[in-house]
Amino acid sequence: MDLGLSGRSVIVTGASRGIGRSIAEAFAAEGARLTICARGAETLEATRAALEGLGAEVEAVAADVTTPEGAARIIERAVSRFGGIDVLVNNAGGSDRSAELVAAFERSFALNVTSALRLMELARPHLARSGQGAVVNIASIYGRESGGGSAYNATKSAQIAMSKALAREWIREGIRVNSVAPGSIAFEGGSWGRRLVEEPERMRAFIASDIPAGRFGQPDEVASVVVFLASPRASWLVGATINVDGGQSRSNI
Repeated sequence: MDLGLSGRSVIVTGASRGIGRSIAEAFAAEGARLTICARGAETLEATRAALEGLGAEVEAVAADVTTPEGAARIIERAVSRFGGIDVLVNNAGGSDRSAELVAAFERSFALNVTSALRLMELARPHLARSGQGAVVNIASIYGRESGGGSAYNATKSAQIAMSKALAREWIREGIRVNSVAPGSIAFEGGSWGRRLVEEPERMRAFIASDIPAGRFGQPDEVASVVVFLASPRASWLVGATINVDGGQSRSNI
């Protein structure tokens, strides 16, 4: 199926490994032109080289998305290299498990909510000019139900609520906003990947009790949904949050 993404300018944050890298690879396979970013320049450059090996045009930007300067640099480089922005994927995110709870909430909010919002606002005029502008925010099943630690749970919930609210506003400008909520995804260097190696018996028990599909998810399974949501094929999906979790989540909504 041709998703209509060939030649489109796509930004993927947190793209140097794991889910973000798989998302970038999936867009590259569709012929998109990519701006990727992450904080670590060395890993980012390796990802850029791999994507270019797939035939993609790639702009790599080492930047911290939680800072105004980092966010602005990402948008400026994408527009300078590719003339505009058609798709923004806010994948950068995570949890802060600091002992001091207020500090953990503040840092988690900055990473999971404020950084995504800032990039969306900076990209907004370019997405509106695109004619097929799309934003996909990578949330979590623990933004839809309890779990994952208090700061992560609260801020991923806020990210989904923000995405839904802005989706209803921005569709009037021709910009679709949606979210993807992964369950437990394992990859080398990720937390679940490490635990599979370090705690195999405990992980087998976790899978048996929590994941009806009987295994951890893989990054490319999330990426396939993201690319579809960003494409014109998903033109009537606005403000949705799509679980990608092998049946792990328990929420009725």
